[in-house]
Amino acid sequence: MSDTALIVIDVQESFRHRDYWTEDALPAFLERQQALIDGAKAAGIPVLQVFHLADNGAFSASSGHVTTLAPLQITPDAVFKKRRHSALVGTGLDVWLIAQGIRKIIVSGIRTEQCCETTTRHASDLGYAVDFVGEATLTFPMTDAAGRTWSAAEIRARTELVLAGRFARIATVEQALAEQAEKIAA
Repeated sequence: MSDTALIVIDVQESFRHRDYWTEDALPAFLERQQALIDGAKAAGIPVLQVFHLADNGAFSASSGHVTTLAPLQITPDAVFKKRRHSALVGTGLDVWLIAQGIRKIIVSGIRTEQCCETTTRHASDLGYAVDFVGEATLTFPMTDAAGRTWSAAEIRARTELVLAGRFARIATVEQALAEQAEKIAA
């Protein structure tokens, strides 16, 4: 069993029903996210899917939108539901990781600067080694208090900057999967 797990955070249809949704970066994200999922499965890395839930709106269970973002294909080894930014708060994910002997996590999903970044910081603080795969994260433009609109690419670059070397290794899909592939080959 691998001591590494892939966490796919909030890759759900709920986002298509938000006013900030845009498909500009969607094709590249889906390709990289699918490559990461498929590569993890091939390498024997458990794939964990996390869904965000809210009491109402597009993220509520009753909305019917808390399902995998199409056309992504995923057969998770475990599914967790969260109500906070960190996938490690109140979900049982931390208990699962400890029980499985996981020491390293690979983070991917939606939104780069929110739930992906928060989970990365939290996991690092708990002692996990973390690979943050920015190319397998997705976010959307945001406007700050001064009226400047930050592009999704700028937000991702900022997130990678503040995580790099402090909370995570910033990795490509191939880099995140390479260590496990080397273990299998050995």
